[in-house]
Amino acid sequence: MSNKINIRNKKAYFNYEILEKHVAGMQLKGTEIKSLRQGKASLSEAYCYFVSNELWIKSMRISEYEKATHYNHEPYRDRKLLMNRKELNKLEKNTREKGLTIVVLRVFINEKGLAKAEIGLSRGKKQYDKRESIKQKDMKRDLDRLKKIR
Repeated sequence: MSNKINIRNKKAYFNYEILEKHVAGMQLKGTEIKSLRQGKASLSEAYCYFVSNELWIKSMRISEYEKATHYNHEPYRDRKLLMNRKELNKLEKNTREKGLTIVVLRVFINEKGLAKAEIGLSRGKKQYDKRESIKQKDMKRDLDRLKKIR
């Protein structure tokens, strides 16, 4: 399947320092996967949390499927992530002990046609860290322009 769906959370890399990345499957309804294949999703405020040793995504918007009838889904419903028990235990331990956050970095469809979410164990950046990352990005852009001119 050559499906090029790759929805990114651009705010996550600016607001958080990503320490680890993991890929997890998503438990979706039929109309959700159809809408996701059309690229109608938003991850700007999405984060993950634990409920009874299970990992859930909150605040991820998947728009309603236009061609569906009254069997459509809710756009902001919580969605379950599917991971190994060993990985889940490690993530839960890190979020409880160290005060880290799990954010959704991107949602994509793999070669088999299954929806996957890339999540990151992250620490929030301070205001001066954000200014530093903007400065680094500007310097890199200026250097690339100079290389292009020469």
